[in-house]
Amino acid sequence: MDQNKITQLFGIEYPIIQAGMIWTSGWRLASAVSNAGGLGLLGAGSMYPEVLKEHIQKCQAATSRPFGVNVPMLYPNIEEIMDIIVQSGVKIVFTSAGNPKTWTTFLKEHGITVVHVVSSVKFALKAQDAGVDAVVAEGFEAGGHNGRDETTTLVLIPFVKEQIKIPLIAAGGIATGRAMLAAMVLGADGVQVGSRFAASVEGSAHALFKDQIVQAKEGDTHLTLKELAPVRLLKNKFYRDVQQAYADGASKEDLKTLLGRARAKKGMFEGDLEEGELEIGQVAGLIHDILPASKIVTNLMEEYTQAIAEVKRL
Repeated sequence: MDQNKITQLFGIEYPIIQAGMIWTSGWRLASAVSNAGGLGLLGAGSMYPEVLKEHIQKCQAATSRPFGVNVPMLYPNIEEIMDIIVQSGVKIVFTSAGNPKTWTTFLKEHGITVVHVVSSVKFALKAQDAGVDAVVAEGFEAGGHNGRDETTTLVLIPFVKEQIKIPLIAAGGIATGRAMLAAMVLGADGVQVGSRFAASVEGSAHALFKDQIVQAKEGDTHLTLKELAPVRLLKNKFYRDVQQAYADGASKEDLKTLLGRARAKKGMFEGDLEEGELEIGQVAGLIHDILPASKIVTNLMEEYTQAIAEVKRL
């Protein structure tokens, strides 16, 4: 397809970004997406510093094309992570879950392209003021950690587009070429895709979790734990335990105790479908198979092109 703001910004073929998801986005997935013409991202949120360094090196060996790292800024080892990113020669960083002013200047001084993930116009404007090169506006449909305002992608993208001047990437509920076209019509310059790539051959999530994604139907996910950090989960035993805690009048501290540590690792990486946290988007109900990442990119572009042709006939 023709170059646009996002393909030019990252030096990629298609305006498709694979989300940097915890426990799912390792070097195999990121390099496969980049090799297919999109932008692969490593999910640093579930990696110790030394593990991230290893994944960066393996990704650099597996692709000569651009790839990036997603860094949640709540990360406890954030200074070490940022130093590793700079020393390893990473050229693209997506930041999330924090104030973009904290690290944007540092990263840009080292020649790194910076993108910040937001869930509202207010934070999109803060990111723009901080000097980021683009923003990802992520709607309420998205899996994992999410915005408190519950603004859907259909509404959020035009809201943000109206207010910012930098390139805009849409996320949340995008797993098909039709959804990609819809996001672009609403004003996005590119799309970030999470759940569809979670159910990929190269994704590092446990096979049992991938099977749960494929089996998911409409209504099988829910946004919960707003008092801590809003997260969209598949409904399993852990989710039902959380709902029961609410029914019993649980305090914020009670919820923290229930959540404990490593719930996401237990569910998505180790495959504990009962006690683990299974983070996935509403769009899981449209995902019916586990495919190679390259096939997912190809399908998205073919569906996108077909959808354009169909719109022209309307």
